[in-house]
Amino acid sequence: MKKRNLLFFLLIALDFFGGKALATEEAKFAVLKKDGAFELRRYDAQIVAETLVAGEFKEVGNEGFRRLFRYISGGNRTQQSISMTAPVTQEGGSEKIAMTAPVSQEKSGGEWRITFLMPSSYTLQTLPEPLDPKVQIKEVPGRYLAAVTYSGTWSQTRYEEHKALLVEWMATQGLKPTGGPVWARYNPPFTPWFLRKNEILIPVEAP
Repeated sequence: MKKRNLLFFLLIALDFFGGKALATEEAKFAVLKKDGAFELRRYDAQIVAETLVAGEFKEVGNEGFRRLFRYISGGNRTQQSISMTAPVTQEGGSEKIAMTAPVSQEKSGGEWRITFLMPSSYTLQTLPEPLDPKVQIKEVPGRYLAAVTYSGTWSQTRYEEHKALLVEWMATQGLKPTGGPVWARYNPPFTPWFLRKNEILIPVEAP
C-alpha cells in the first residue's frame, strides 16, 4: 500500500508540479498584522472542491487528495483538466479550539475535510460537475484567519505543536476563534522536508 501511495504521488508530481511549488496560483489574502511566523489575514471569498474523509490524521490526507486529484484530472462531467492550486488544506469536521492554555480540542464523527482551491478564472457556474458524489464544489465566504507558517515534515506532532503556538499567539492578540484549525500544505510530497511550506490557519472574528 505504501509503495502504491508513493507511486501515485510521484506521478502527480511529474505531471503537475514539474519540481517546483505545488501550484502556480495560490490563495490570495491581505496581511493585516505580522509578528514573526504569525499573521492575521483577510481572505476574499474562494471557490473550493472538497471531500470529507473518515479516519486518522495521516491517512485521510492521502485519500482526500486522490479523490480531488481525480476531479481536476478529468473526473467530471465535461472531462476538463483543471490547474492545480495551493494550498491543499485539511481540517477536522467538528474540531473546536479553546482560547486558554493548555489547548483542548474535541473531535467527533472522525471526519476530516480535504480541500483544493479552484483557480480564480472559474465560477460556481463554470466549474464542471464532479463525477464522484463525495466531491463537492462550494464557495467559502470571505473571512479573517490567524496563521502560522512553518517548514518541516507533515507529521501530526508538528501540526499539534504549531497549532498550540498559534492559539497561544491568538490569545495574546485578543483574537477569538470562529472555527477549527485548517492545515495547509504548499508543496508536493517529494519536496525535502526542510524546504516545505506548511501553515495552520484558524478563522477568527473581524478585528
